[in-house]
Amino acid sequence: MAENIAIIDYGSGNLRSVQKALQWAARDADIAARVFITADADAIAKADRIVLPGVGAFGAGMDGLRARAGVLESMEQAVLAAGRPFLGICVGMQLLADCGREFGVHDGLGWIAGEVVALPVGDPAYRTPHMGWNAVHVEGPHPVFENRTEEAFYFAHSYHFVPENNVHLVGACHHGVRLAAMVARDNILGVQFHPEKSQTAGLALLRKFLQWYPG
Repeated sequence: MAENIAIIDYGSGNLRSVQKALQWAARDADIAARVFITADADAIAKADRIVLPGVGAFGAGMDGLRARAGVLESMEQAVLAAGRPFLGICVGMQLLADCGREFGVHDGLGWIAGEVVALPVGDPAYRTPHMGWNAVHVEGPHPVFENRTEEAFYFAHSYHFVPENNVHLVGACHHGVRLAAMVARDNILGVQFHPEKSQTAGLALLRKFLQWYPG
């Protein structure tokens, strides 16, 4: 039976490119999967895997989720209660935090303790936004990044996630300062980079996500 993989549509994110990348990863791994874009709470609650992409501002992202009837509740049911694998991409990762400090202070999902703050400004060698390819170094074991110690991925962001506890830091990169590139807790994984834009490395990571069964 095919797995149902829900990409949440809340008005933010490269939804079609993420969908195509996940479809390719499923075919490459010989996994029967139905990858669909949705804002339907019932479909999200029943999905086998949840993907939350995102671009833009933190506050707008949370507003978009709240504006979709029942979506936050269905995400909590599927991810927190049922323990289904979850992947947050870029702003979708940042929304995992307790709060974001972009154009004010905004509450996040609070699934991984921490906050989202602006990238430091100063060194002209490390411009803001952080845009382009950068090496991600493994900071802690995770099945989605197993057998790899360093890989280059594509980034595009001006704010970054600062986890409260480094036990949740899976991968880091350097752009003037050390930045969280991957965070994880239980069945929840977030990546600051865009795997759908990261060519072979990104598709390999999505394939591992589809093969990941937490617990």
